[in-house]
Amino acid sequence: MTDADEGSRLDPAARPYADALAAFFPDLGGAVTTADEARRILAAAPGSAGPVPVVGAVEDREVPGPEGAPPVPVRVYYPDPLLRPGPRPTVVFCHGGGWVLCDLDTHDATVRALCRTSGAVFVSVGYRRAPEARFPAAVHDAYAVLRWAGAHVAELGGDPAALAVAGDSAGGNLAAASLLLAREHGGPAVALQVLIYPCLDAAQDTESYRTDARGCLLTAAHMRWFWEQYLGPGGDGGDPLASPLAADPRGLPPAHVLVAGCDPLRDEGEAYHRRLVGAGVPSVLDVRPGMFHGFLALAAVLPQARQAMEGLGGAIDSMGKNGKTSGETGGDAG
Repeated sequence: MTDADEGSRLDPAARPYADALAAFFPDLGGAVTTADEARRILAAAPGSAGPVPVVGAVEDREVPGPEGAPPVPVRVYYPDPLLRPGPRPTVVFCHGGGWVLCDLDTHDATVRALCRTSGAVFVSVGYRRAPEARFPAAVHDAYAVLRWAGAHVAELGGDPAALAVAGDSAGGNLAAASLLLAREHGGPAVALQVLIYPCLDAAQDTESYRTDARGCLLTAAHMRWFWEQYLGPGGDGGDPLASPLAADPRGLPPAHVLVAGCDPLRDEGEAYHRRLVGAGVPSVLDVRPGMFHGFLALAAVLPQARQAMEGLGGAIDSMGKNGKTSGETGGDAG
């Protein structure tokens, strides 16, 4: 089967964007074998020429890291106070990139759009990346920022009942894993988890890994390379902090899970949603047929991406109005 055959279910409107992005994406695990080389290739790729969404204010700072680790860089996005007067929700956001690529800058426009759409304060996490810092360094960085945000809600957003975690791809993995640490260590209380085409299972053996292995930007080969960099030799992919799909979901906060129809990670996002619902945790699943991994970054030009962005913003906004903390019934996750 050719790449074109495997990507034939892509929405025709999405195909040119997927192809253009794939043309500049490194051949991970093939011609490109090191993180430094992959980062150089991505840094040389042309960026978006469009204007970035305007928010109220943006602040770069550092917050205390895990014990014995360096401080964690964060970027805090405040909504326009005229569009969303306080108190506002606060969202700790973890960027994607397979735990290896991307950073605060690559996801700046996406986080700005989420901030603007939801009216929430966003704290974007500059966690340590693999292979320089392998699992579970990034998870502990994410949790350190979540703890800090929970302790500074009054300063950031002002609504202690509306603290959320969010992330895309590998960042969705870190967001989900940070909730397991919050449950284990007694807080902070989180009202909502927002997972955007999340990577949740190191097993990589779902049907979507076969049906969408190639031709839709993110490939199964890319994911094998990412997991190798993240876990390292002998790393335990079965650890729930690495594979949150393996965790007991009881007591976790309500969820809004967004998946792309043409994505190797589609099935694990759907499976996580089903596990939450089966454990009595409210969850909304938003499936976007014909979309590829990473499509949300194209909300300005793709109708499905714009609709998905509006759904995410609505879920976060309604948390501030109706949300409950972890372990309680309630909250509008949709």
